[in-house]
Amino acid sequence: MMASGEKVWIIGGSSGIGEALAKAYATHKALVVISGRDEKALDAALSRIGNGHFAARADVTDPDSLAAVAELHGPFDKIITTAAIYDPGPVGKAEQKKAEAIFAVNLTGTFNVARVARGALKPGGQLVLFGSAAAIFGLPNGQVYSATKAAIVNLAQSLRVEYAPDVDVRLVTPGFVRTPLTDLNEFPMPGLMEPVDAAQRIIRGLDGRAFEIAFPRRLIWPLRLLALLPRPLAFAITQRVNG
Repeated sequence: MMASGEKVWIIGGSSGIGEALAKAYATHKALVVISGRDEKALDAALSRIGNGHFAARADVTDPDSLAAVAELHGPFDKIITTAAIYDPGPVGKAEQKKAEAIFAVNLTGTFNVARVARGALKPGGQLVLFGSAAAIFGLPNGQVYSATKAAIVNLAQSLRVEYAPDVDVRLVTPGFVRTPLTDLNEFPMPGLMEPVDAAQRIIRGLDGRAFEIAFPRRLIWPLRLLALLPRPLAFAITQRVNG
């Protein structure tokens, strides 16, 4: 089980899964630091998390801002980065600036966090990166987001080896969780979970030894099976499901 008194830095902690994790760790007597770009959202989230914790403005696309938080509040037992943006729709209708922003925040931002984390974690501390069920197999209408998440999976796998044994790198692969991002979707979301339930699954997983924490099974397993099928069959199934 998590130790009382842990210091946990949650990047993207002002809403969604990040805020739910912050509340859960605060309940378990951890000292929580949340960061994000929106100061008002951070202050509002901090008031919901409770007294004795901290909010610090930082932008994952700005390594210096991340380093400043690490310098002020570190070292940490856990650094969890949930920061991500999403713009659903087909590639043909994607706006260039929005696509570039998704890559900057989701992928380059995660890379920036990973670089800062190595010197900001206590020996044996955890660096937790967020992939997505969308990274398991490419599906229409979210390709830019999915591509960034697939790259994060590769990054986490390589860092797991590079940073060991000093840093315990973990990967979270969530399915649909009710957040401001999934609120943008206009299609059915099987296995949709509430952030508080997702947070509990993640915390239990981080207390264990598995590299990847993937949920819910009803979504993850079919996608993994799809990825194992011969490509022509997998593409035919995908096309049929997506009309």
